[in-house]
Amino acid sequence: MVERLTIERLGNRGDGIAAGPAGAIYVPGALPGELVEVEPVAGHPDRRRLLQVETPSTERIAPICPHFGICGGCAVQHWDAAGYRAWKRGLVVEALRQAGLTAPVAELVDAHGAGRRRAVFHARRGSHDVLEVGFSAARTHRVVAIDRCPILAPDLRGAIDAAWAIAETLDPAGKPLDIQVTATDAGIDADVRGSGPLTSMLVTALAGVAAKHDLARLTRHGELIAQARPPTLRVGKAIVALPPAAFLQATAEGEAVLARLVLAASAGAANVADLFSGIGPFALRLAERTRVTAIDDDEAALAALKRAAAATSGLKPVEIERRDLFRSPLLSAELKKFDTVVFDPPRQGAETQARELAASGVPCVVAVSCSPGTFARDMRDLERGGYRLAEVTPVDQFRYAAHVEIVARLEK
Repeated sequence: MVERLTIERLGNRGDGIAAGPAGAIYVPGALPGELVEVEPVAGHPDRRRLLQVETPSTERIAPICPHFGICGGCAVQHWDAAGYRAWKRGLVVEALRQAGLTAPVAELVDAHGAGRRRAVFHARRGSHDVLEVGFSAARTHRVVAIDRCPILAPDLRGAIDAAWAIAETLDPAGKPLDIQVTATDAGIDADVRGSGPLTSMLVTALAGVAAKHDLARLTRHGELIAQARPPTLRVGKAIVALPPAAFLQATAEGEAVLARLVLAASAGAANVADLFSGIGPFALRLAERTRVTAIDDDEAALAALKRAAAATSGLKPVEIERRDLFRSPLLSAELKKFDTVVFDPPRQGAETQARELAASGVPCVVAVSCSPGTFARDMRDLERGGYRLAEVTPVDQFRYAAHVEIVARLEK
């Protein structure tokens, strides 16, 4: 049954939202103010599939990618820059409002830079037993085969071809492969997940693929298959040798912008705790001017951070501690020695750690987040503990996607 709907606004995931008799109706690909024709989506009474835009928005533009609307990686390539930027900043404003918080939210900082420096390609045999390598379709496990992606950084040029070659060599039958690629200063670093044990013949074949595509390194579940050059990245003054499948900010510009904001927010600090430190994108830069304690549960990331700090002259002391901050957060008494705490948790936020921070006397807290919802929840806990949100800056390193980074400074 075909329906005609008027789109009122864009939701948090980039879908157009229309009012229905039973509540909100979500229409991917539609923009505010548009009159659209849609049809039902089986099994999802609150969702519709866009058939036609009868009255397009004046803000509608042509997407930059032929896969847009099929691939699930991007949500809003069809919206002009002004509307898109206002919507993305609004994600942070609305999350704070829903949490009952008021704070000055700066304008959105564009941190796309050269593009995404890391990606995960999925590979599986789809219908008619045809190999498909690409990204997942929106809200499904179906793989959309791709041969290009305009949001990837030029340093990942060749990564898609390499992923296809790896998938053809391993020939996934049931469970799909995940092939993570990262652009490093030494070239592309690739890690394969989901392949199961490899025979010596497959290891040899994969090493040949790595050589043909000039990969800096190829690993399987972190185990070395081939390495032409150690994958490294410069972080401030330091050079970090990356562990396999290391977590990095999505873009190099994103890391630089977030670090600049963190350093500005912690200016004048003498002793900083960097919680959820990873390989040290903040800790290593902070150590150029102050003492730092870096804490994380990722042993390989902390080892890389420790080696980089030890090999870099001119840094202040960097102490390393391995600790699961979800199960064993720093207690308020342990936080007394720090005058600033920086924390950058995964998407689920840091609820337990935020509550301990709220009970502490640390004069300055710098919060970094990739989720407006969990960010607002943690900020509410800190405000209940006496902190004041002094500044909030949204950062866009996930262009066209419904994700936004946030850096906030809190004072007590």
